[in-house]
Amino acid sequence: MSTLPVIAAVDGSDDSLRALEWALDAARRRSAPLRVVHVRQYAHWAQPEVLDAGPADPQDDPVLDRVRTRLEARSDQPDTEYVGLEGAVGAVLPELGASAQLLVLGSRGRGGFAGLMLGSNGMAAARDAECPVVVVPRTGGDVRDDGPGRRVVVGLKVDGPDEATLEFAFAEAARRGARLQAVAAYPWPAQPWMMPGEMPPPVVDQDVIEDEARVLAEGFLAPYRERHPDVRAEPLAAAGDAAGHLVAASQDADLVVVGRHRRHLLAPARMMGSVTHAVLLHAASPVAVVPPAPPED
Repeated sequence: MSTLPVIAAVDGSDDSLRALEWALDAARRRSAPLRVVHVRQYAHWAQPEVLDAGPADPQDDPVLDRVRTRLEARSDQPDTEYVGLEGAVGAVLPELGASAQLLVLGSRGRGGFAGLMLGSNGMAAARDAECPVVVVPRTGGDVRDDGPGRRVVVGLKVDGPDEATLEFAFAEAARRGARLQAVAAYPWPAQPWMMPGEMPPPVVDQDVIEDEARVLAEGFLAPYRERHPDVRAEPLAAAGDAAGHLVAASQDADLVVVGRHRRHLLAPARMMGSVTHAVLLHAASPVAVVPPAPPED
């Protein structure tokens, strides 16, 4: 059975070349082939909803030529394929995830506005791709040597963690020889809603809430520790906004891993959620957005 590739989406920008280096390292760690893809945007007058994607000649693509020149002298380069496509970038990028184990792209391409931390095409890929998507920012995306100081951070929802997100985070920490920090945020201060005339609820000590969040997190981490005994995993129970804690943790992290919302009856479209959205916009490290595990039959 062939190994699915790691796909690096490039457009010639410095951001995409930084993502290329991250994807190259990820392919090596997975013993996977690398597929470098450049999507040429259709002209503005075209109808992207009709013309989603089409093949282009990878031998007549200056962006791919630049990447070939950049990689051709690498002695440890994995098997690499160069693919040129034409279409609406925001539609084509998510479709690439159907044939990849990982899709890697820069935070902002050539077409983005200078003030945006993540372009619309990157947001579409993170929201819609079938495989995990890694967005590499302008800062914090350098590939570092393995060592005990390395750290992978994962957002842990103590009211219902996603298995695919935790498994991806543990596996990535194992590949990097890094410790894993699971950030379990809990709401504080508690602000209960009361009807007129109702008695206020008893005061709850914050330490009690924090201990409960930590105990729940430890329970959710236990089966993954058994499957990945070499990964030192530690929960961090933190009061307040989960996105803020994850962004703060990203300052010295190798990678931040967050999940994507599962579809349900009242929201059949794919959703990212406010925490994932905020982390993508503000994190200093690369961010992996993991789609939820498919529901069991």
